[in-house]
Amino acid sequence: MSSVIWFRKRSENFMTLNDYNSSVTLYSDRLYRFVLKSIKDVHKAEDIVQDCYEKLWKNHENVSGEKVKAYLFTSAYHTMIDRIRKDKRSVFTEDVKVAENSHERSYSDLGEILNKAVNQLPEIQRMVLLLRDYEGYSYQEIEELTNLNESQVKVYIYRARVFLKNYIGKPEAVI
Repeated sequence: MSSVIWFRKRSENFMTLNDYNSSVTLYSDRLYRFVLKSIKDVHKAEDIVQDCYEKLWKNHENVSGEKVKAYLFTSAYHTMIDRIRKDKRSVFTEDVKVAENSHERSYSDLGEILNKAVNQLPEIQRMVLLLRDYEGYSYQEIEELTNLNESQVKVYIYRARVFLKNYIGKPEAVI
């Protein structure tokens, strides 16, 4: 009898096919936007999102329906970091351009300037900033997604915002 109760309790925590399909409907667009904002490559973003859902399906017995969102974003974050590191290793040093802390004067669209500034942030700062300011996650949710502690998340977001403020605060940036 106890094994039947154990099986019921354990099976109640399993992700069902309906939970999986709901997660695609609820989170795939947000997950894609998050990844795309971070890596700026449509095909890589699509691949990463697809990889995350494949991992979710393969691991559906260990993921409860309530933890799907956290699982997907954590998986996307780690997959993205791995992909970025792999791409950096494959770039030849003579092709690497040093990122300047300035921009061309021909831009007058604040959105373009902001995107350019966000792209210059270090990877970790860019990702936590995007999760907080673009996707609207709380510090605690970002902590869960990135495996950083809350104070680290706050420091990275603060540093990213200071950089953006200084970057956009330049008069030549918006002229």
